Amino acid sequence: MTEENYYQASACSEISTTKLEGEHRYDVCVVGGGVTGLSSAIHLAERGFQVCVVEAGKIGHGASGRNGGQFIFGFGTEMPTVRKLVGESEAKKLWDLSLEAIRVTHQLVEKHQIDCDWQWGHVHMAVKTRQVRELSEFRDDLKHHYDYDLEWLEGNSLMGQVASPKYLAGVKDQQSGHLHPLKYTLGLAKAAQEIGVDLFEESPVQNWSGKDEVSLSLPNASVRANYLVLAGNAYLGSLGKKLSQRLMPVGTYMIATEPLGSTRARQLLPENSAVADINFVLDYFRLSADQRLLFGGGVSYSTIPPVNVRSYLRKRMLKVFPSLVDVELEYGWGGLVGITMNRMPNFGRLAPNVFLAHGFSGHGVALTGLAGKLMAEVISGTAERFDVMSQIPHFPFPGGPLFRMPALLLGTTWYRLRDLL
Repeated sequence: MTEENYYQASACSEISTTKLEGEHRYDVCVVGGGVTGLSSAIHLAERGFQVCVVEAGKIGHGASGRNGGQFIFGFGTEMPTVRKLVGESEAKKLWDLSLEAIRVTHQLVEKHQIDCDWQWGHVHMAVKTRQVRELSEFRDDLKHHYDYDLEWLEGNSLMGQVASPKYLAGVKDQQSGHLHPLKYTLGLAKAAQEIGVDLFEESPVQNWSGKDEVSLSLPNASVRANYLVLAGNAYLGSLGKKLSQRLMPVGTYMIATEPLGSTRARQLLPENSAVADINFVLDYFRLSADQRLLFGGGVSYSTIPPVNVRSYLRKRMLKVFPSLVDVELEYGWGGLVGITMNRMPNFGRLAPNVFLAHGFSGHGVALTGLAGKLMAEVISGTAERFDVMSQIPHFPFPGGPLFRMPALLLGTTWYRLRDLL
C-alpha cells in the first residue's frame, strides 16, 4: 500500500545500516528484521554468538512495524481448542509461555530502555448477546484451568473503559496492553547493534542451502553460517516454499485520526486500554501517545486491499464511536500478516541447524519476542521449550496452491455471516 503509515511518521528513530556486500562468515544468520529476528539476534548475541540480521527491505518493514500494537495473553485460538490439539498438560505449558511472552517483551523494553509508549490494560468486548455468554465462558475457562483472573465489565464499569453504545459486556486484563510497534522494533534494532549484531537492510536473500554449514546467496554478497533463523513470516517468499502450504499471508489495515486532545480522547477510552471485539473479523483500537484514535479492522484473505482504506475503516470506526463524525483521518495503511490453519504459531526446523517461527495469527506483538528467546535456547543446545511450541500440530490449508485462497474465502464467509446475524 502507498498510504502513509502513522508509525513511520511518529517513530522519529533512525538506525545506521548498510547493504550486505562481499563474503561473510557468522555463527548465526537471521533472515528478517522484525521482532522475531531482532529478539533472536539479541538473545543469541548475549550468549556469545556472532550474529547478523539480513532484511530485504527496512527494519520493521513487515507486520512488526505497522500492527495494532496490542500485546495480549494467549494465542489466536482459544485455549479449549489448544487443549484438543495438544492435551491438557501441554496446553498448560503453552499458556504459561504465552504469559512469559508478555514478560519477555517488557523485559526487553526495560533492559534496553526502549521508548515505545508502553501502556498496560487490554479489554475484549462482546457485541451481541451470544457473545456475552461466550465471553463469560471464556473468562470461567481461564480461571478454572489456569487460575487466571479477568475483570468482568458491564454497565458503568464497561462505559468506564469504552464509551461506546456498541458493546454489551467485556473482560479486562491488566497484564496485557499496548505499545508503539515501530518504536519497539527500532529500539530492538539499536539494542542489537549495541551488543555487536551486524544489521543489513535492503539485502534480500535469494536462496540458501547446506547441511552442516548453511550458505546464503544475496545480490553481490554471500553468507556462511553454522545456523540459520528464518524470521520473515508472511514475507519469506521463495525462501518459504516448503512452508507455504501451512502459512497464509492475509492483509490487515489501520487508520489514525487527527489528534483529538486529551479530554476528548479520554472520553472515548477513559483508562487508555487497548480494545478488541470478539467477532471473527474483529475491530481493534487504542489511543496513541499524541491522543489519536488508532483503529484497525477487516481483513483481506485475498491480500487485495480495500479500494479506499480510510473510507472503509471510517465506516467501521463510526459504528463504534459515532461522535467522531467530525474528525479527520490523517493516516491509512496496511500490509500482510501470517496466519496458520489452526491460528497457532508455527515453530520448527527445516534442517538440524535451520529454525523458523512464524504464523502468529494476530498475537505476534508479544509472541515474537518469546520466539527469539526460544530460538536462542535451541541453538544454544536447550531444545525443551522450543519443542513445546514446535510439537503443535499444523495442517495445510485445503485446496493446494491454486485453490487454497478461494477455499479459505468460502470458509470464512460463514463466520462473517455468523457475526452479522
